[in-house]
Formats: sequence, C-alpha cells, structure tokens
Amino acid sequence: MPLRTMPIRPPGPGSAWRAAALLGLISSTFSTLVSQLTAARIGRDATVDWMVVAAIPLRDAALSPEPTWPVVAAGILFHQWADVSWALVFFGLLGRWTAGLSPATLLVLCGPWALLTSFLEWVMLVPLLPFRQPIFTLAQPYWIGFLVHLASASIYPLFPSLRDWIEERRPSPHRDFAAVWAGLAAAGASGLGVLAVLGWLGWEVPHLGDEAAHDQSTLRRMIEHHAQGAQLAALAVERAEDPHLRALAALMVAAQNGEIAVMVQWWDSWFPALSSLCTPQEREAMPGMARPDEVEALRRSGGRDFDPLFVTLMSRHHAGAVRMADEALARAGDPRVRLLSHAIRHQQRGEIDLMHGSRDLAAVAAAARNLMLPFGRVPADRAPSRAQP
Repeated sequence: MPLRTMPIRPPGPGSAWRAAALLGLISSTFSTLVSQLTAARIGRDATVDWMVVAAIPLRDAALSPEPTWPVVAAGILFHQWADVSWALVFFGLLGRWTAGLSPATLLVLCGPWALLTSFLEWVMLVPLLPFRQPIFTLAQPYWIGFLVHLASASIYPLFPSLRDWIEERRPSPHRDFAAVWAGLAAAGASGLGVLAVLGWLGWEVPHLGDEAAHDQSTLRRMIEHHAQGAQLAALAVERAEDPHLRALAALMVAAQNGEIAVMVQWWDSWFPALSSLCTPQEREAMPGMARPDEVEALRRSGGRDFDPLFVTLMSRHHAGAVRMADEALARAGDPRVRLLSHAIRHQQRGEIDLMHGSRDLAAVAAAARNLMLPFGRVPADRAPSRAQP
C-alpha cells in the first residue's frame, strides 16, 4: 500500500511577519556582534559609535566624555530596533514581492537593500524626520552605516528557511542552504572574534603597504594632535555656558580619546621598537595646534567669553586635523590608516558644522560635502559663533 504524503500547509497570513521579526532579531544581533568585533580593526571605538547612536533618541543626555554602559546598551538596542524594523518592512510590508524570493535572489538583493536603508537613515530619517538629530550624520561617515546594514542584510537569505520552520514545513527545501549560510556567518564572526582578541592582546594584523614611514608620521602626529583636542574639549565640558556646546565637547573628548586608543594599539603592534612621541619640531609644524598662551587664555576665560573663544580655537584645531587627514588619505600605505583618516576628516568637519549650529537640511548638505570632499580641499576656518541648541 503506497504511503501517503502529507499535504503542504498553505502559508498562514501572518507567517511572513513572524518570520521577518525572527529574522530581524537574528540579523540585528549578528550586525551588532560584527560591528563590535570589527570596529578597532578599521579605526573605530565601538563604544563611542554606540553612544552616537544612542544620542538619536536620547539627544544630548547620551553624550559624555567616557561612554557609559547604560548609554552603550541604549545605542545597541536602538540599532537592533532599527534593524528589526527594516526586516519587517522588507519581508512584511513588501512581502507581496519579497516573501517568496529564493535565497539566491535575496543574496543578490542584500547589497542594494543595505545601500538604500543606510542611505535613508543617514540623509533623512535621522537628521530630518522623525528624529531631527544631526550629530549622527555629521559625526559618522556614511560608509560606517552601510557596512553595519550590509552585515545585517547578509542574513536575509535565511528567511525562506525560517518561514518554512514557522509554517511547520518539514523538511524545508531551503534547509541545506540555510545550514551552509549560517555556518559561513558563524565562521566569519568567529574569525573576527579571533582578530579582536589578538588585537586586545597587542597583535594586530601586520602593517600593510609600502609607506610605513609615512604611516608612522601620520599616527604619531595625529595622536599628539588629538591629545590637545581632547584637552581643549575637556575645558568646554566643564566651563561652556551653552549646554549643547558642553554635550558636543563631551563627544569630542570621547571620540578623540577613543581614536587615540586605537592608534596607540596599532602603533604598539606595528612599530613596537619605535617611540610614538612627537619631536618639538613636529609639534610646532602641525596645523591647527593651539599655542600655550592660547590654551592658557581659554583656561582663564569664563562665562559668555568662553564659548566663542572655544569655538574659534576648536574650529581652527579641527581644520588642522582635516589637513593632516587629507594628506594621509593621499599618501597612507595601510588601508586602515586611510579609513581612519577619512573618518577623522568627516567627523572633525562635522563637529565644526555642529559648533556653528548646522541642522536639518543644512546638516545633510554639510555631511554630504564632508563625505565627498576631494583630497586636498580643506574649507576655510569659519567665523566664531555660539553653538545652537
């Protein structure tokens, strides 16, 4: 007597939404893990980046010279909420066209979807509506968000298998692909974890490229330049009259100290036999550095006199860092130094815009210019102005 096969259960009306929610939880967790493990390898301090993300809903209250764990957790949760939302949009709201796609088609679409969603966040959803928070767009170059979204979207090919599991379709025709793809994702995350542990132990991937001497000079000078920037910003955290300027200064302290930590880690791994200290001649030749008398004048100032003086000094200081970053972008040998330099250029130009009250469409336009500014072009220092809340 021939065996009867069980009929395939028709898809339930909510199965795509439930599978999308589950996929969103998995993909957002994966992108969070990849972001955390990759950050220092490309010149980022993950805790500062999460603090900037937390500032989207929490505003200035999230910003501090040293990112706190509750704020970092808030940034991670906000990021994961956004990733889950995008999965619900793709497979739920657009499910009529996407829920039946094959894993191979989803694999092809994950890049364009990451490009679209990260672009929408960077130019519209965060700096304009609904959040109107320009700090995220002006402080983080677009490619960081794209890489995070790409890590999340790379999990989308698992959707057909997850939907089959929710619909109790046994065995799923997508089971083998899902097992291979999940295994590759786990192996990739494990590899990044090994690199992260080795980095924390002082063993980064060796220096790449032919311009070791130039990269040594870049790191040495940028560490020194950032140290003074953090010193100036720390004064504003204590003395600035404008509360928004105090919060922005706190971000400057955290960002520059975080980048110093990454650069020192790279230096100790790449050039352990060399000193990272600048000579007095190198220090005097660095663009934008404040003279000792200017630093002392800022220390002595107070009240309404402090804010415009700080904005003037820090705008000039940041413009100097932009010049140094442009030089590194044009000549650095290691691609990680180039990535770090591009992020520094974007962030420090963005902080100049923020100190001068840039927001809404003006902030988006400024961020686009900062991102795509050709090598060698540096804007003129801006006139002093009080920060706008």
